[in-house]
Amino acid sequence: MSNPGAPQFGVAEFKSTGADVCVGCNQPLSGSYYRINGKLACDACVQQVKMSLPRDSHAAFVRAILFGIGGAMLGLIIYSAFAMLTGIMIGYVALAVGWLVATAMKKGSQGVGGRRYQIAAVALTYAAVSLSAIPIGISFYLKEKNPVAHAKAAPNASASISPDTADPSSIPPPSSGPQPAAKPAVGAIIASMLFAGLASPFLELQSGVSGILGLVILFVGARIAWKITSAPPLEILGPFQTNALTAPSAPTGS
Repeated sequence: MSNPGAPQFGVAEFKSTGADVCVGCNQPLSGSYYRINGKLACDACVQQVKMSLPRDSHAAFVRAILFGIGGAMLGLIIYSAFAMLTGIMIGYVALAVGWLVATAMKKGSQGVGGRRYQIAAVALTYAAVSLSAIPIGISFYLKEKNPVAHAKAAPNASASISPDTADPSSIPPPSSGPQPAAKPAVGAIIASMLFAGLASPFLELQSGVSGILGLVILFVGARIAWKITSAPPLEILGPFQTNALTAPSAPTGS
């Protein structure tokens, strides 16, 4: 014969000390209660928490992606502008880009997070940082090319006013050699630039320690984006009973 006063393991039971109150409404707990992230809560407050949770939906995810793209573009501009204005490549800006992308996505989803939001945030962070190599590379190329162009312009200008070139008979006939190859299509140029930009963090590994450090910092920035866009931690356990089972009264003699 089993002991009627023994706790039943099918339903967790705890003895109330008389001081247990709900963390939401500060009312004493009676009957059943729950634990929300380890804190005591009554049934009414638990239902309110469940109703107030942001719900995931296709519309929320689309808004998060759109806001994330905006944050990635802003991060790309900030990253590129800093490098072009200062001439210094500082990978730590990638940390700010990760935070910016993730915060924008959280704003667009109205607080909803989860695995697909995390994957999108990491992808957008990587794209923003890696593609910044395109405007930065173009800027550095133009800065290096301009002095060479000015140096070549001076002899060409003096030749244009020389007496030899003033005589039409001294102008050589047009060359009948092979024509230059056709220029590549614009689409192919854009595609190659995008590929080079996306691969730039790994191509920088050829530069040694600085390339490795830049890739590590980029990973940390993506980690920040991953953490911010995670689902809000919420653990609801219960229901539990506040009162222990009441032992039966002793039988009375006849």
